[in-house]
Amino acid sequence: MDRDRKIPEVNAGSMADIAFLLLIFFLVATSIETDVGLDRKLPPNDTSPPIPIAERNIFRVALNKNNELFVEDGIMQLKDLQAAAIAFLDNGAGTIGSKEYCDYCQGERNAESSENPDKAIISFNSDREASYGMYVSVQNELTSAYNTLRNREAVRLFNQDYVSMEKAYYAPETAVEAKISLKKNIEQIRQMFPMKLIEAETHKKG
Repeated sequence: MDRDRKIPEVNAGSMADIAFLLLIFFLVATSIETDVGLDRKLPPNDTSPPIPIAERNIFRVALNKNNELFVEDGIMQLKDLQAAAIAFLDNGAGTIGSKEYCDYCQGERNAESSENPDKAIISFNSDREASYGMYVSVQNELTSAYNTLRNREAVRLFNQDYVSMEKAYYAPETAVEAKISLKKNIEQIRQMFPMKLIEAETHKKG
């Protein structure tokens, strides 16, 4: 046997290149799933005293740790929440001729419910132990209540529902001139039914 025979070496440099290329391939090709969330603006960290709100203008919704839904101190099924929220937002109990009067509201104008959509606030409090799925479902029902009313007014004024206007506005293929008109119409509808859905503590007045 030849004792001076050299043992062949493996070229590790090329293997490192291959491993690096494989790493890049998996990073590019792998899709990472993200959790479903809600687009909500959290209340600011404000230390100033809370603004008193008339109780009639607050629609209280609460979710306990057992996923039981309470609306205005009474238990309610999730399927009934959207209709109850619409009735509150669209009530329009302001006095005729006053600045609180809502001439486009079609509600019952109950004196014990909201004066107008601008003053109407939906307060939603959820227990930390409630399921996230139920929390999202409640949020969706409340958001749908706003969209239903916005759709109604958008069709009445512009012959196009609000949700479709928003989709067209954010679509990249929509012309600039069309977006300018859509933005004006969308802002008008939002002013008619502003989304005042909060998850902060509200205080009674009087």
